[in-house]
Amino acid sequence: MGPTLTIVVVVFSMPEQARRTLHTLSPAYQRGAPAGAYEVVVVENESPRLLGEAAALASGPHVRYFLRPERSESPVAAANFGAEQARGDVIGVMVDGARLLSPGVVELALLTHRAADHAVLSIPGYHLGSELQQRAVAGGYDEVAEAALLESIGWPLDGYRLFDVACLSGSCAAGFFAPFAESNCLCVPKAVHERLGGFDARFVLRGGGYSNLDFYARVCAEEDITLFVAPGEGTFHQFHGGVTTGGGDPASRETLMAALRDEYRAIRGKDFTLPAREPLFVGRIAPSARRFVVHSTKAWERQ
Repeated sequence: MGPTLTIVVVVFSMPEQARRTLHTLSPAYQRGAPAGAYEVVVVENESPRLLGEAAALASGPHVRYFLRPERSESPVAAANFGAEQARGDVIGVMVDGARLLSPGVVELALLTHRAADHAVLSIPGYHLGSELQQRAVAGGYDEVAEAALLESIGWPLDGYRLFDVACLSGSCAAGFFAPFAESNCLCVPKAVHERLGGFDARFVLRGGGYSNLDFYARVCAEEDITLFVAPGEGTFHQFHGGVTTGGGDPASRETLMAALRDEYRAIRGKDFTLPAREPLFVGRIAPSARRFVVHSTKAWERQ
């Protein structure tokens, strides 16, 4: 029997961050995930700074690696290629391979798959550090500062300590009781993924633009899905000079963000709006994550 779950990790010019990400997807790190129940498909777009096959496969026998030439600045083609390689009945796509996972993600993806037909699991997003990284870089936040931050919590001994040194990402800033704009680990039945045609190939701008938000919204609009949200789990964005999180000149960033909004509008014929889909909440909430439940409650009360 093959794996039930396939997690696709898209990598581009982030070898150190990708190595950490793959460690968080290893059986040694993920809790309650039976051997053979999941696989990780690493799709790396060529760059001068490669992760490489040897480093990827060092994470364990559950990993498969593909290196692709890619002229586009968008990860969409790589994400769809990875989904095509999936052997699992559920596909989780991480279009940004620089995200650490908490230790219960795989277990909950398998659990929700058994709990409901067409179950979709949405994992909330966080940034490492006390503020969004596009702001933190102005104060000197970089890869060195982040490595020190991870060392301060003894990572990776207890992956739930990541909540101690993180803040909610912009796409989830309003908390668990408001709609998310996206999930950077959205686990979707393969049948639903194929029905939607995966990520829309028309998103060609840097970083894929709104492609991940668009896919999340289209999944949430499917009538037959059951949406689960795991408030006790997370993906934690590592600094890697990303398209929208790498800092830089504020005027240049705003020009880029305007271009990404325009691309979405040209493709969908409207401005992006948050998907309104009532979720079911699932999973345990570690002590270090509970402050975000408090934050979510207060944010909801202010509405």
